[in-house]
Amino acid sequence: MEEKLDIITIGESLIELSSAGSLETSECFNKNYGGDTLTTAIASLRSGSKVGYITKVGDDTFGEYLLSAWKAEGLDASTVKLSKGQNGIYFVGHNNNSREYQYYRQKTAASTLSIDDIDFNYIKSSKSIYATGFAQSLSLSVQESIQEVFKFAKENGIITSYDPNCQKYGTGQDEALENFNMIRDYIDILFIESKDGEQLFETTSVNMLITRLCDLGIKTVVVKDMATGITIYENNDTVNIPPILTEMIDATGVSNAFNGGFLSRYLDGAGALNAGKFANALCLLQMQNVGAVKSIPYKKDVEEYCRKIYG
Repeated sequence: MEEKLDIITIGESLIELSSAGSLETSECFNKNYGGDTLTTAIASLRSGSKVGYITKVGDDTFGEYLLSAWKAEGLDASTVKLSKGQNGIYFVGHNNNSREYQYYRQKTAASTLSIDDIDFNYIKSSKSIYATGFAQSLSLSVQESIQEVFKFAKENGIITSYDPNCQKYGTGQDEALENFNMIRDYIDILFIESKDGEQLFETTSVNMLITRLCDLGIKTVVVKDMATGITIYENNDTVNIPPILTEMIDATGVSNAFNGGFLSRYLDGAGALNAGKFANALCLLQMQNVGAVKSIPYKKDVEEYCRKIYG
């Protein structure tokens, strides 16, 4: 690889079939792709970062589509190969102003990712590594792979970032805690929604979450809360970005896209507060369209909107 990557994310790709109507009554769906770590990767990429992705793609009828789409996007998938198996699918619908999801992600190619599939020289080619608890929940082999990658990154001075991302996907408390505890000693930046804080630590208090996580030695904590906005702790300092009320068409993947926008700007030297404002502006724009990935805006539009709302 000629140029060093800014970010590598690890997880699963999913085929996204979305509709503006309910899953029960919709007859037509728009095809795209999604997945929590993949959404983070694309948000980082469209925010100006060089991004790589680690996964396994099934050799079903969607496999070539995924690889071609990522190549067109500019996502580095040089270590990803077509593997025997199927790709996961999820449906997104909207019913009475609420989102509906239906996932089919059992025994997929992505769940067979193992430590033997990891090229640690590829990990060395990046400034940072990102994964989620949702990705860990795919299988024991994925869980082990992420643990080993985070350990390797920490030993080699590569920044690590993580989002438990457990509550909205129905990950049980015991599993969520196991996933987190396996890599907590290797985490530099932690993104967490207050609802996930309740799942993991039995509290939704932003201050309590920050205290608990800092006590574990995590240097940078970003707490996302609908009522209080974005609270960022770093270097014994806490800043808050208040929520901005806006009309929302679809919030699929918004939290994951926030992480991608934040990491892109943060790694580019913008500072935690400015990175948070950029990521928040990205999400506000993303919510104006349907779909996790196809609705992610590009850097120029986000910067313009960020100046509009923050000055």
